[in-house]
Amino acid sequence: MSHSHDPLNPHSHEPHPEPPSADSQFTLRLPGQPAEQIDAASLAGLPRTQLLQQMILSTGHPATGPFDFAGVTLLDFLSSRLELAAPAFTVEVVSGDGFGTRVQSEELLTPDPAGPILLADSIDGAPMSRQQGLVRLLVPSEKDDALRQVKWIGEIRVIHHD
Repeated sequence: MSHSHDPLNPHSHEPHPEPPSADSQFTLRLPGQPAEQIDAASLAGLPRTQLLQQMILSTGHPATGPFDFAGVTLLDFLSSRLELAAPAFTVEVVSGDGFGTRVQSEELLTPDPAGPILLADSIDGAPMSRQQGLVRLLVPSEKDDALRQVKWIGEIRVIHHD
């Protein structure tokens, strides 16, 4: 699938395309480090967090749920690999189908009453299927139109601001 748009700017897209991969592996790009391949098994050694009674938003479709998700917070995942104190940074999360979102450092480091931003790998106590996203970014504060819920994570990039 070819994409001529910036995947990190909100846009319309097919909300239920064929899942791009049956592999949960994604690429992590950190400043000044070589790219690293991460999979769901790599996340298993990190602290687990649950987001209970979450609705799934999908562009152009009614919300579904509630579901109980579990996984690793994006903050815990990134903190296990680099120092997040300063300078300010942006995290870009892009799906294997080209859809993406950005998370700013202040959003990641400031607790939100809706819950933490999560790299979810299970739903209702079972590993997520290929159709459900394998590893999926959940932003509990997102109440709009699924523009920040990224299924089939293909790449996570951390970009420091000068």
